[in-house]
Amino acid sequence: MAAEDSQRTGTRGSTLQYMLSSMVGSKVSPLAPQPAVGFFTDTSLCIGCKACEIACKQWNQLPASDPVWTGSSYDNTGRLSATTWRHVLFIEHIGLAEGPVNAPGTALPFFNTDRWLMQSDVCKHCANAPCQEACPTGSIIRTEFDTVYVQQEICNGCGYCVVACPFGVIERDADSIQFGEVEQLKAHARERLGLLHERGVKEARLYGVDDDILDGGLNSFFLLLDEPEVYNLPQHPQRPSNNVVPASLWTIAAAAALGLCGILFFKK
Repeated sequence: MAAEDSQRTGTRGSTLQYMLSSMVGSKVSPLAPQPAVGFFTDTSLCIGCKACEIACKQWNQLPASDPVWTGSSYDNTGRLSATTWRHVLFIEHIGLAEGPVNAPGTALPFFNTDRWLMQSDVCKHCANAPCQEACPTGSIIRTEFDTVYVQQEICNGCGYCVVACPFGVIERDADSIQFGEVEQLKAHARERLGLLHERGVKEARLYGVDDDILDGGLNSFFLLLDEPEVYNLPQHPQRPSNNVVPASLWTIAAAAALGLCGILFFKK
């Protein structure tokens, strides 16, 4: 009997614990702090192979970037971005000094003064991160390893962290396509159009911003640098419903004319 009472008490306790857990949620204790981790980059050993850059993309499942020939550097990724979290920077000093210089630790001169420096650049994971201090949503946090991490699902794209970072590391990938309230986007589109016109790009035009297209405008609109037809967009798209009333009137008129002709024919 005592064993049964104990079993019932345990069952009631587990049931009550389950009900409380369902109502308030189970509390998970925070992860224990770990030793802070970071990076030390010895640029005297870096050869610019960009293997670390590729490994960073693979580990973080970031999309590949198309290599770009800038014409001013052998660096084909250019800079850190929203999809390039580690960038091997090429610092090419070509023809910046005159005369031979001695090699370090020797009396032998180099045959030229050109040099090529490499630096694997990355987020600095500042102990007092300005980006984290500027973030209004709390999307930028510190992990248990004291590293800085951006929670993409919480970020609202305000961009405060971009201007706060003194190293130019953090960035939004929202230059070409922007999402938001339609009226705000239209205001930004008109502002951008005016800026391009001031810079001499007179062929720039907006498509779908004004309400004359389809009697109300578009909620997905464009800034174009040529005629809409060049982008396979109709200059004056038509609503099929606009043809209903004229077609109906013509149908009624035709039916009335045929009816009148029938009445006159049968009278004869």
